[in-house]
Amino acid sequence: MPKQIPYGIANYKEIVEKDCYFIDKTPYIRLLERVSNPIFLRPRKFGKSLWCRLLECYYNIQQKEEFDALFGQTDIGQNPTKLHNSYFILHLDFSVIDPSGSLEEIEASFNYVCNLKLRLTIGHATPWLKQLYEVDETKSVSANLDAFLFAIQQQNLPQLYVIIDEYDNFANQLVRANKDEQYQRLVADDSFFKTFFKTLKEGRKTGAIANVFITGVLPITMDDMASGFNVGTYITLHEKFEAMLGFTQAEVDNLLDKIYQDYEIDPQNRDEVNMIIKNHYNGYQFVKYSQMPVYNSTILMFFLSQFCDNKTIPDHLTDFNLKTDLSWVRRLTASNPQKTEAFVNQLTLHGTIPYNSNLLLEKFNLHQFFDEGYFPISFFYLGMLTQHDHFTLRLPNLNIRSIFLEYFNEIYHIDMTTRYAEMMQSFINQPNLELLFKGYWEKYVSQLPEVIFQQVNENFYRTTFFDLCRQFLSHWFTWNVERSYPQGKSDLEFVGKYHEKFAGLRWVIEFKYYSNTELKRRFKTSIKNFTLQAEDTAQIKGYVEGLREEYPKANISLFVIYCFGNQGFRVFEVN
Repeated sequence: MPKQIPYGIANYKEIVEKDCYFIDKTPYIRLLERVSNPIFLRPRKFGKSLWCRLLECYYNIQQKEEFDALFGQTDIGQNPTKLHNSYFILHLDFSVIDPSGSLEEIEASFNYVCNLKLRLTIGHATPWLKQLYEVDETKSVSANLDAFLFAIQQQNLPQLYVIIDEYDNFANQLVRANKDEQYQRLVADDSFFKTFFKTLKEGRKTGAIANVFITGVLPITMDDMASGFNVGTYITLHEKFEAMLGFTQAEVDNLLDKIYQDYEIDPQNRDEVNMIIKNHYNGYQFVKYSQMPVYNSTILMFFLSQFCDNKTIPDHLTDFNLKTDLSWVRRLTASNPQKTEAFVNQLTLHGTIPYNSNLLLEKFNLHQFFDEGYFPISFFYLGMLTQHDHFTLRLPNLNIRSIFLEYFNEIYHIDMTTRYAEMMQSFINQPNLELLFKGYWEKYVSQLPEVIFQQVNENFYRTTFFDLCRQFLSHWFTWNVERSYPQGKSDLEFVGKYHEKFAGLRWVIEFKYYSNTELKRRFKTSIKNFTLQAEDTAQIKGYVEGLREEYPKANISLFVIYCFGNQGFRVFEVN
């Protein structure tokens, strides 16, 4: 039987026991051991919880007998560090803490959840304890943890290794729900939350705690607590750890080699699958824009789980769990609608936004998080923007581009429901790009406010046209946006899925935009009399030379679409 795709599995032991595919990141354990109290931030769906479970299995003194079974096939298993299976483990996941009530109710949930975990840790430590120790449920977890740390020192027991997953999850939910006052009380000097981190800090000072590993999404909670845990080492933007979570291209290539062999998938369509996953799940550059980007690992597994089940490309390429990030967009920009529109318009129209790269290296608090100048940095940590060059950030892939377009449509009240069904059905019955674009212009572009037409460009028409088609035609097509060729980048490509009725079809589309004034001044003609420009023909033919080499049997068609302000368009097929 082929190995299982571990989508939705965040338990390392379960992955091993079920013989799932696993990309070995264990060499990073050696690097982590050289860091005191590492804090590693990554966007959602990057495998943080799985990594925490892996660390628990590696360092847990109680799992010493399982070491070979769990790690024998890994790099760290074949060359383990001397610290493996040396510690008691306190593994906390703050995402299960209920943030919905008052701060007192949140504190009660926090103590209940963490005391349960601490009781489990102490129960596992019983064989080493010279005196039995019980968790007092009437006390805070900070008080109980402090007493256990004292027992570790007093009885000369193995040290405690603390793992905190999603350290900022319930704090972020307060922020996202506009409960800023409760958040400020949460991170205040006398809060239960800050007291807990002070206990960890003291445990590190005394040596009762060997190390503390913390994951989360945003740095604001840790920064707002200031002295609560000022002994942490941020490794988020450290070059050595850029690919600790997320998959490199080489890792994905090796994984696909095994999947194609194990599942007996026809390799003839491998290039098409490669292009799809690169467009949708790759593109994150957290540390250096000049380095190879990494894939969002969980979303890639979402694709692969469906692909292996059916050996066909799924209809929907976006994990719907990722769409919850849209609520951050609303909250982050809700305080100033005009700034919201400017920010989203910039990304929709251009796909990039300027930023100060020095701000990435600084901590920032809640107040700064909602400052307009920090918008790009905030979205960077949320995984919606990534480094493009030293001066700009960009949307990393088509998944995130679609999320921004959804918010753009929401801002301007663009109807994206059933009004397009008839034109899409007509296209499937008889593909005609000119009629499809005509329907897009009449039903989508006509809804846009006049202010947008003062800013539109080629990227806007390309992006919104692609997204509309994606929402209705994904059963039959995939798309390439700005695909690179030796002669440049094509704007948009329709690619018929190899297992559907348009298999082999490839439409290459180049967009050109001219304002109403430019049309009149430069060409001295009307839209009706506008003709295909020779330089545009040469440009698009250049792309196809490389495309024909890759896909010699493909049915390739070339189109140039001219958009003129808000007046109209022309579609030309290039012979």
